[in-house]
Amino acid sequence: MNETRLRNLLERIRAGDLSVDMAIEDLKRLPFEDLGWACLDHHRYIREGFPEVVYGPGKTCKQLVGIVSKLISIGGPVLVTRVSGEQSDCVVSSIPEVEFHPISKSLTWSGRLSHPRPPNKGTVLVISAGTSDLPVAEEACLTLDLMGHPYKRIYDVGVAGIHRLLDHLDELRQASVIIAVAGMDGALPSILGGIVSAPVVAVPSSTGYGANFQGLAPLLTMLNSCATGVAVVNIDNGFGAGAFAAMVNRA
Repeated sequence: MNETRLRNLLERIRAGDLSVDMAIEDLKRLPFEDLGWACLDHHRYIREGFPEVVYGPGKTCKQLVGIVSKLISIGGPVLVTRVSGEQSDCVVSSIPEVEFHPISKSLTWSGRLSHPRPPNKGTVLVISAGTSDLPVAEEACLTLDLMGHPYKRIYDVGVAGIHRLLDHLDELRQASVIIAVAGMDGALPSILGGIVSAPVVAVPSSTGYGANFQGLAPLLTMLNSCATGVAVVNIDNGFGAGAFAAMVNRA
């Protein structure tokens, strides 16, 4: 259930078109729905301001089509992360209005968006250290977009050429929140934390050679940052970074 549907239900009660007992029975069916392979949380939007997000890996095509179809039926928006080519082909062929984003490997349906956009205080900057970090950065951008928050991209400005980052100093200092995605040595968020007053959401990526340990090295670098105002999410977790930045931006 989203806010619009709940409001309509209450309006029908006030107008006398629906009894309280009938409304209670309706609400009893709505908190979650058991599909057999998934229990969909239909009240997530009311509690958190955004519907349940679907993690793609491990799910069959039939399961994903069933989940996405059901989420669309209650109004969306819908975000499915980390889907394979086979999964995306299956869902899009079954539900053509769903859009596949090849860089982030995500599926989206914007929904009817009849509910009001959340208030926010500014623009979120999504920054990547390198081009190889774009899949994670784009996942963050999609999340911000569906959650209704303005954002800008600044890509390939890692510390190997720090002048590229400093060329955007005015934009950096005007941002309300910054998401910084970096692999390799993971130093970018610490640099940002030392030159801006906005909170920095650090995202370690699995980009890098062997001693990167699939993102563990930049994760530890970010956790040990000497700069203040830097918070760290899990390796490659662009969605988590986008969701957290959205919460900070509207706080």
